[in-house]
Formats: sequence, C-alpha cells, structure tokens
Amino acid sequence: MVRRPTAAASGVDERLLAEATRLFAKQGFDRTSVQEIVEAAGVTKGAMYHYFGSKDDLLHEIYARVLREQIDRLEKFAAGEAPAPARLADAAADVVVTTIENLDDVRIFYQSMHHLSPAKQRAVRAERRRYHERFRGIVEEGQRDGLFRADVPADLVVDYFFGAVHHLGIWYRRGGPLSARDIATHYANLLLSSVKEETR
Repeated sequence: MVRRPTAAASGVDERLLAEATRLFAKQGFDRTSVQEIVEAAGVTKGAMYHYFGSKDDLLHEIYARVLREQIDRLEKFAAGEAPAPARLADAAADVVVTTIENLDDVRIFYQSMHHLSPAKQRAVRAERRRYHERFRGIVEEGQRDGLFRADVPADLVVDYFFGAVHHLGIWYRRGGPLSARDIATHYANLLLSSVKEETR
C-alpha cells in the first residue's frame, strides 16, 4: 500500500520513484534491489518503507501516478460543454502527449507488470478500464447525437485507438522529426476521421 507523503518530507517519495524508474529501465525490475534504490535516492530503507511497502509498490506507483493524471485530465474533457467531436479530439491528443511525456514510466511498467501481485495487476486493469469507459462515453455520446458513425461499436473504436497509443512505447524516440504535439494532432485527426459520420 502506497503511503501518502507529508509536507515535511516532500520530495523523498519522488526521489525514490525517479531512481527506481532509472534503475528499472537500466537493469530491469527483477535485477534491481531495494538497497540499490535507496542508495541511489540517498535515503534509508526505513524512509522508503514509510512511503512504499515493497519494491512492487514502487513499480505500481510508477504507472499509477501517470494513470491518475490521465484520468483527472480526461474527466475535465468529458465534462466540458464543447461538442463531442471537439472533446474527443482534445482527449485523444492529451493522452498521446501525456503518454509520450511519461514514456519511460509506461515502458517500464508494461515490461515488468507481470512481476506485480495479482491484486495489484487487477487494480491497475480496473483503473485503466475506468479510463477507457469514460473515453468510450464521449464516442457513444457522439453516436447518439448523430455526429459519429454508429455502425462500429464504440468499444472497438476505443480498443483500436488505444492499441496505437500503447504502441508508442515501442517505436517512439525523442529527437525525431515530429514533436509529441505533432503526433498527438495526427492521432486525434485519424481517430476523428475514423468515427466521423459521412454526409450524403
């Protein structure tokens, strides 16, 4: 169970997460010891266990914090007053940008998720499902309003789009010809093109 930091000790948990991320990326989750993490972060094991009950908790939190940010941001888009196409485009672009901004965390988690306990794996899947369902709700709203084509189930639209988003961790490299925002715009436009109701 992850413990929330107090104001007096702010920064310790972030140092631990930063060093755990760096070490997991460099040498793998299973080959990184708690001792290496606390030494790199400049804290004691006691300090680590104040925030994280185990190395598993560190791995879980590396991705969970990204997912929490994405859920919070999606809620704002979904609850907005703009038409469904505009909100879907904004939500789609945002998840691409936040994924790229946290790509090391996302890559590490997907490579090492199988090391987590079944309970933690279920918790992550439940949160990710909650995100996808909220995203799907925007697609369904557009379908009900006649703005999106209704011949393709909204579930498939969401699975298709997020398959591309999750694939970013395989091919994206920093310093390429396209910025995160460029890629986000292309992804959002491709999604909208695929769901747009054709006018006759």
